[in-house]
Amino acid sequence: MSGEFSKRTRGQELGKMEREPVDLLVIGGGITGAGIAWDAALRGLKVALLEERDFAFGTSSRSTKLIHGGLRYLAQGEINLVREVGRERAILYRLCPHIVYPLQLLLPIYKGGQYSRWSTSIGLWIYDRLAGVLPKERRVMLSKQETAKREPLLTEEGLRGGGMYVEYRTDDARLTVEVMKSAHRAGALVANYAKVTSLIYDDNNRVCGALVQDLVENRVLTVRAKRVVNAAGPWVDTVRALDGKVEGKRLHLTKGVHVTVKREKLPVHHALYLGTADGRMIFVIPREGVTYIGTTDTDYAEEIAKPVCTREDAEYLLSAVNAHFPEAQLEIDDFLSSWAGLRPLIHADGKSPSELSRKEEIFQSESGFYSMAGGKLTGFRKMAEKIVDMVVADLRKESPRLRTKACSTDRSLISGGEIGPGGYEAFHRRMVEFGKSQYGFTTELMDRLLHRYGANVRVMFDAIDRSPRLAERIGASLPLTRAEVQYAVAQEMVVTLTDFLLRRTGDLLFDTEAALQAAPHVLVEMADLLGWDQAEQERQWQLWQEAVEEAIGFKRGEV
Repeated sequence: MSGEFSKRTRGQELGKMEREPVDLLVIGGGITGAGIAWDAALRGLKVALLEERDFAFGTSSRSTKLIHGGLRYLAQGEINLVREVGRERAILYRLCPHIVYPLQLLLPIYKGGQYSRWSTSIGLWIYDRLAGVLPKERRVMLSKQETAKREPLLTEEGLRGGGMYVEYRTDDARLTVEVMKSAHRAGALVANYAKVTSLIYDDNNRVCGALVQDLVENRVLTVRAKRVVNAAGPWVDTVRALDGKVEGKRLHLTKGVHVTVKREKLPVHHALYLGTADGRMIFVIPREGVTYIGTTDTDYAEEIAKPVCTREDAEYLLSAVNAHFPEAQLEIDDFLSSWAGLRPLIHADGKSPSELSRKEEIFQSESGFYSMAGGKLTGFRKMAEKIVDMVVADLRKESPRLRTKACSTDRSLISGGEIGPGGYEAFHRRMVEFGKSQYGFTTELMDRLLHRYGANVRVMFDAIDRSPRLAERIGASLPLTRAEVQYAVAQEMVVTLTDFLLRRTGDLLFDTEAALQAAPHVLVEMADLLGWDQAEQERQWQLWQEAVEEAIGFKRGEV
């Protein structure tokens, strides 16, 4: 396959990082780090990015999976944040329409609720203008009868009406991987499972690189860089501590939990934004065969790598959703899976988790070490632009003749977004028909492939043409082919079974039962592609079982 981005190339690129100093080293393979590497590489800088675990392992695979401004940020007076992320939302929709696309969202209005009919109407009107919402997508106010007709399962007790507006849905982990592939395509050297263990300094006590442990090949290497940026998300302060004592502003981690339920148990017709008894708001969002519910917002001070949904978290969401859908009579056992993520917010004394600002901050230590914290998934591209601007200006102090291009990420298609003329819907129709006629793929299978990979399905089709067996299904439970597994291994740097079934496909979360059935078959397929011996297959299976426990352990009350 062309443009390889795999376990094999990660080893080659680590070797290149070791031999050739770079202009910028990025620590962290979430959406922020991916965006920084993409922007800097497009400007012509020599860039390296290192991620200790898998891409999007942390917060960037554990969000509500919306590209949105957030109505409540308007209520908190964060006007500039709403305006900026509104613009960013439109840019992302244009650059990767297979992953970012419109979603109608209904905000029911109840007597005594967080939003009155008047404040909702005015708030959504302002929100539409600040966020630059297209006229056809602007808010529509609904009567009580219209609201109940659109969502008949909603309780009508105290219902006053509703506001309908548009947000954008995404797959956060897939967006991160596509941006990472775009950075690599632009020339960035990228490796997952490569842990920065310490920073190195020049004679002027300026950070000039890092010592790195390759967790796949179990070796240590040195990467030298003119500038180093810490984009480690919830681990930002942990990485800052490598540069000395963490002083001044610091992170305040809060945990957000989501759960899924079969669509037939909660068959909503729209995404909903609902108030809770304690004055918060939660989302209820249909996706494929499930409806997912979230999120919580609680302080977190436990192990950063393993936030999980506890029984208490699940019961909180259960109570909130049953209050709005009493006929559903959901129980804990109805929940299929869960995920928990950490928000790396900036601490502010006296503020509750929900009151903390989502705006990003950039820190620079005396050694010249940059750190970026906070921010939202929606704003990652603009966040990257800001810090790369700073890095370029800093580099020019030492090299006044340094030539770089201007930021172009607002007009550079993200991997998979190369859909051609006619827009995404026309592209989708063409490709569905092609997949059905050429390979006998179902509409369901093609729809899943296109929303995951966009224009990159052409690479899979090319591989199938060369080896027709790749069109075969793996097992009988998932609409999953050998071609998709091979693509993930060769083009998306998959190193573990969990990388594939959790972060590249999302199947563990959104098609849980089928993923559990398919996992042994996928293990065999990946073992063949990656040359795993029996011991490695057993290790991979153990890692998978740990991921499964994180996703469903709350049902037994064990976490």
